[in-house]
Amino acid sequence: MRALVVIAHPCSDSFTHAAADRVVAGLRTGRHDVTTIDLYDDGFVAAMSLAERRAYHSEQPILDPMVQRHADLVAACEIIVFVYPTWWSGLPAMLKGWLERVMVPGVAFRFHERSGKVKPALTHVRRVVGVSTYGSPHTLVRLVNDNGRRVIMRALRITCGFRTRTAWLGMYSIDTATESDRAQFLERVESKLASL
Repeated sequence: MRALVVIAHPCSDSFTHAAADRVVAGLRTGRHDVTTIDLYDDGFVAAMSLAERRAYHSEQPILDPMVQRHADLVAACEIIVFVYPTWWSGLPAMLKGWLERVMVPGVAFRFHERSGKVKPALTHVRRVVGVSTYGSPHTLVRLVNDNGRRVIMRALRITCGFRTRTAWLGMYSIDTATESDRAQFLERVESKLASL
Protein backbone atom coordinates (compact mmCIF):
# COMPACT_ATOMS: atom_id res chain seq x y z
CA MET A 1 0.00 0.00 0.00
CA ARG A 2 1.03 3.62 -0.42
CA ALA A 3 1.94 5.15 2.94
CA LEU A 4 2.34 8.81 3.87
CA VAL A 5 4.31 9.69 7.02
CA VAL A 6 3.80 13.23 8.37
CA ILE A 7 6.51 14.35 10.82
CA ALA A 8 6.13 17.41 13.04
CA HIS A 9 9.18 18.22 15.16
CA PRO A 10 11.67 21.08 14.59
CA CYS A 11 14.77 19.15 15.72
CA SER A 12 16.13 16.56 13.30
CA ASP A 13 17.99 14.83 16.16
CA SER A 14 14.84 14.47 18.30
CA PHE A 15 13.32 11.24 19.57
CA THR A 16 10.33 12.06 17.34
CA HIS A 17 12.59 11.82 14.29
CA ALA A 18 14.09 8.58 15.63
CA ALA A 19 10.53 7.23 15.90
CA ALA A 20 9.76 8.46 12.36
CA ASP A 21 12.82 6.59 11.06
CA ARG A 22 11.51 3.41 12.67
CA VAL A 23 8.03 4.05 11.23
CA VAL A 24 9.56 4.25 7.74
CA ALA A 25 11.71 1.16 8.36
CA GLY A 26 8.69 -0.81 9.56
CA LEU A 27 6.55 0.24 6.62
CA ARG A 28 9.29 -0.72 4.18
CA THR A 29 9.67 -4.10 5.90
CA GLY A 30 5.92 -4.50 5.32
CA ARG A 31 6.59 -3.75 1.62
CA HIS A 32 4.67 -0.51 1.57
CA ASP A 33 5.59 2.38 -0.72
CA VAL A 34 6.58 5.19 1.68
CA THR A 35 6.57 8.97 1.24
CA THR A 36 7.49 11.32 4.09
CA ILE A 37 6.59 14.92 4.76
CA ASP A 38 8.80 16.67 7.32
CA LEU A 39 6.79 19.81 8.01
CA TYR A 40 9.61 21.81 9.59
CA ASP A 41 12.21 20.73 7.05
CA ASP A 42 9.82 21.66 4.24
CA GLY A 43 9.27 25.12 5.75
CA PHE A 44 5.53 24.54 5.89
CA VAL A 45 3.60 27.63 7.04
CA ALA A 46 1.10 26.60 9.70
CA ALA A 47 -1.12 29.68 9.70
CA MET A 48 -4.04 29.83 7.31
CA SER A 49 -4.00 33.14 5.42
CA LEU A 50 -6.95 35.47 5.01
CA ALA A 51 -7.07 34.57 1.29
CA GLU A 52 -7.15 30.87 2.14
CA ARG A 53 -9.95 31.35 4.64
CA ARG A 54 -11.98 33.25 2.07
CA ALA A 55 -11.33 30.49 -0.50
CA TYR A 56 -12.17 27.69 1.96
CA HIS A 57 -15.72 27.09 0.68
CA SER A 58 -14.87 27.85 -2.96
CA GLU A 59 -14.20 25.43 -5.80
CA GLN A 60 -10.45 25.91 -5.18
CA PRO A 61 -9.81 26.12 -1.42
CA ILE A 62 -6.06 25.47 -1.81
CA LEU A 63 -3.99 28.44 -2.97
CA ASP A 64 -0.45 27.44 -1.93
CA PRO A 65 1.52 25.06 -4.23
CA MET A 66 3.12 23.26 -1.25
CA VAL A 67 -0.28 22.70 0.34
CA GLN A 68 -1.51 21.33 -2.99
CA ARG A 69 1.45 18.92 -3.20
CA HIS A 70 0.66 17.69 0.30
CA ALA A 71 -3.05 17.34 -0.53
CA ASP A 72 -2.10 15.32 -3.62
CA LEU A 73 -0.01 12.99 -1.44
CA VAL A 74 -2.96 12.57 0.94
CA ALA A 75 -5.21 11.77 -2.01
CA ALA A 76 -2.80 9.07 -3.17
CA CYS A 77 -2.14 7.31 0.14
CA GLU A 78 -3.83 4.31 1.72
CA ILE A 79 -1.97 4.58 5.04
CA ILE A 80 -1.32 7.86 6.82
CA VAL A 81 0.97 8.02 9.85
CA PHE A 82 1.43 11.06 12.08
CA VAL A 83 4.62 11.29 14.15
CA TYR A 84 4.81 14.20 16.58
CA PRO A 85 5.41 15.27 20.20
CA THR A 86 2.41 16.11 22.36
CA TRP A 87 2.84 19.67 23.61
CA TRP A 88 0.37 21.39 25.92
CA SER A 89 -1.88 18.31 25.76
CA GLY A 90 -2.30 18.59 22.02
CA LEU A 91 -0.83 18.75 18.54
CA PRO A 92 2.12 21.02 17.81
CA ALA A 93 0.90 24.20 16.08
CA MET A 94 2.70 23.09 12.91
CA LEU A 95 0.66 19.88 12.64
CA LYS A 96 -2.60 21.55 13.63
CA GLY A 97 -1.99 24.15 10.91
CA TRP A 98 -1.21 21.40 8.40
CA LEU A 99 -4.53 19.75 9.14
CA GLU A 100 -6.37 23.06 8.79
CA ARG A 101 -4.70 24.01 5.51
CA VAL A 102 -4.48 20.58 3.82
CA MET A 103 -7.59 18.76 5.06
CA VAL A 104 -10.00 21.17 3.40
CA PRO A 105 -13.24 20.54 1.52
CA GLY A 106 -12.54 18.35 -1.48
CA VAL A 107 -9.55 16.71 0.22
CA ALA A 108 -10.73 15.36 3.59
CA PHE A 109 -14.48 15.81 3.18
CA ARG A 110 -17.20 17.06 0.88
CA PHE A 111 -20.51 18.77 1.46
CA HIS A 112 -23.64 16.96 0.30
CA GLU A 113 -25.16 19.02 -2.52
CA ARG A 114 -28.70 19.10 -1.11
CA SER A 115 -28.40 18.74 2.64
CA GLY A 116 -25.06 20.50 3.11
CA LYS A 117 -23.97 17.72 5.47
CA VAL A 118 -20.35 16.63 5.60
CA LYS A 119 -19.43 13.47 3.66
CA PRO A 120 -16.08 11.68 4.06
CA ALA A 121 -13.59 12.10 1.20
CA LEU A 122 -10.70 10.03 2.59
CA THR A 123 -12.45 6.75 1.92
CA HIS A 124 -9.31 5.46 0.15
CA VAL A 125 -7.38 5.60 3.45
CA ARG A 126 -7.34 2.12 4.98
CA ARG A 127 -5.13 2.83 8.02
CA VAL A 128 -4.55 5.86 10.26
CA VAL A 129 -1.68 5.59 12.74
CA GLY A 130 -0.52 8.04 15.39
CA VAL A 131 2.89 7.95 17.06
CA SER A 132 3.45 10.52 19.78
CA THR A 133 5.64 11.29 22.77
CA TYR A 134 4.38 12.70 26.06
CA GLY A 135 6.17 14.29 28.98
CA SER A 136 3.37 13.17 31.30
CA PRO A 137 2.46 9.66 32.44
CA HIS A 138 -0.40 7.83 30.72
CA THR A 139 -2.88 8.43 33.57
CA LEU A 140 -2.42 12.21 33.41
CA VAL A 141 -2.64 12.20 29.61
CA ARG A 142 -5.98 10.37 29.85
CA LEU A 143 -7.17 12.84 32.49
CA VAL A 144 -6.67 15.79 30.12
CA ASN A 145 -8.31 13.89 27.22
CA ASP A 146 -5.23 13.50 24.99
CA ASN A 147 -6.45 16.14 22.57
CA GLY A 148 -4.04 15.38 19.73
CA ARG A 149 -5.02 11.73 19.74
CA ARG A 150 -8.70 12.71 19.71
CA VAL A 151 -8.18 14.95 16.67
CA ILE A 152 -6.43 12.21 14.70
CA MET A 153 -8.27 9.11 15.91
CA ARG A 154 -11.75 10.66 15.98
CA ALA A 155 -12.09 13.86 13.97
CA LEU A 156 -9.79 12.82 11.12
CA ARG A 157 -10.99 9.22 11.30
CA ILE A 158 -14.57 10.39 10.60
CA THR A 159 -13.40 11.67 7.21
CA CYS A 160 -12.29 8.15 6.29
CA GLY A 161 -14.38 5.10 5.55
CA PHE A 162 -15.98 3.05 8.31
CA ARG A 163 -13.58 0.22 7.53
CA THR A 164 -10.50 2.35 8.15
CA ARG A 165 -8.50 0.86 11.00
CA THR A 166 -6.56 2.92 13.52
CA ALA A 167 -3.54 2.35 15.75
CA TRP A 168 -1.95 4.51 18.44
CA LEU A 169 1.59 4.26 19.78
CA GLY A 170 2.39 6.58 22.68
CA MET A 171 5.68 6.99 24.54
CA TYR A 172 4.60 8.31 27.93
CA SER A 173 6.79 9.97 30.60
CA ILE A 174 9.52 10.44 28.04
CA ASP A 175 11.32 13.01 30.20
CA THR A 176 12.10 10.30 32.78
CA ALA A 177 12.31 7.32 30.42
CA THR A 178 15.49 5.24 30.41
CA GLU A 179 17.46 4.40 27.29
CA SER A 180 16.00 0.91 27.57
CA ASP A 181 12.44 2.32 27.69
CA ARG A 182 13.12 4.39 24.60
CA ALA A 183 14.71 1.49 22.72
CA GLN A 184 11.76 -0.78 23.54
CA PHE A 185 9.31 1.83 22.28
CA LEU A 186 11.20 2.25 19.01
CA GLU A 187 11.21 -1.53 18.53
CA ARG A 188 7.45 -1.61 19.17
CA VAL A 189 6.90 1.16 16.62
CA GLU A 190 8.87 -0.60 13.90
CA SER A 191 7.22 -3.95 14.64
CA LYS A 192 3.71 -2.48 14.57
CA LEU A 193 4.24 -0.65 11.29
CA ALA A 194 5.81 -3.73 9.71
CA SER A 195 2.66 -5.69 10.55
CA LEU A 196 0.22 -3.36 8.79
